[in-house]
Amino acid sequence: MQTPGHHLSAMRTAAPLVHNITNFVAMNVQANVLLAVGASPAMVHAREEVAEFAGLAQALTVNIGTADAAWAAGMEEAAGVMDRAGRPWVFDPVGVGATRFRQDLSARLLELRPTVVRGNASEILALAGLGGAARGVDAGDAVAEAEEAARLLARRTGGVVAVSGPVDFVTDGARALRVANGHPMMAKITVMGCSLNGVIAAFCVGQPVLEATAAALSAYGLAGELAGAQAAGPGSFVPAFLDALHALTPGALDAGARIEAPA
Repeated sequence: MQTPGHHLSAMRTAAPLVHNITNFVAMNVQANVLLAVGASPAMVHAREEVAEFAGLAQALTVNIGTADAAWAAGMEEAAGVMDRAGRPWVFDPVGVGATRFRQDLSARLLELRPTVVRGNASEILALAGLGGAARGVDAGDAVAEAEEAARLLARRTGGVVAVSGPVDFVTDGARALRVANGHPMMAKITVMGCSLNGVIAAFCVGQPVLEATAAALSAYGLAGELAGAQAAGPGSFVPAFLDALHALTPGALDAGARIEAPA
């Protein structure tokens, strides 16, 4: 198995174009995060062009945080393009348990076989049909409570499911990894999870999905640790995080990654 640093280096060499259909809150930060890590972002959501643009991209992210009917249709069209082309796409079911609209849209998107589903524990539980104690878009469940739901969902989609939390859990339904990198300040920035989707998508281009997803989570979390060590609060954390992500080397990632298989 290749090291996390290898996956970071391979991603930067490829510098993939990542098409993002994300929420209004996240667009600016997510674009800058992708540039900092070494990928190329595009924020394209108009239904008139999403399918055409998806055909140009190496990867796609779909985030339903501020979706409406037109965006939903565009999300399905773009995801369909990636599914048919065999290119990676990452699905973030933001607040899926909150409304029927989100539940129905998420069910349709799951039929398009996302390469990676990434969400908090409550979102993964809800998406798997096992409940979940969400508070709006925030998790009310611990990562450990969603591990079996993640395995079931991964087997259903044929992809990888990543449950975000203090220690992330990543599974393809058979194998699993835990990623312990991160900093508490990351939970104080509303767009950190949304922006992570783009990094995962970039890492998955041309690389084994389970290992690449874990490497992306570790790189992102390690950059958070480095930023948190110098930031005075959330306001200074974001620029420090972008700098840390940009400066992160494969060697530093290999030295700092905390990725383990469950016992």
